[in-house]
Amino acid sequence: PITAPENEIDDVFEELAMLLKNPDVVAALTAKGVNTSLATMAMDGLHEYLRGQRAKAIDEMSQFIEEVRARASAS
Repeated sequence: PITAPENEIDDVFEELAMLLKNPDVVAALTAKGVNTSLATMAMDGLHEYLRGQRAKAIDEMSQFIEEVRARASAS
């Protein structure tokens, strides 16, 4: 069963997901060199971890790290 604190956490992640799709936010983050798709992947991994879904969290965060590492070595 989902508790009230878990609902609050889900709400925060839902709001963050919407922000990461907002064109103004995307533009501001892109100007800093932040890829919002990768940020969303990291956010999803953290969200899964906070839900207690460690295997999913590991998968998401591993993909995130691999992508960031590949992009960093390419630049």
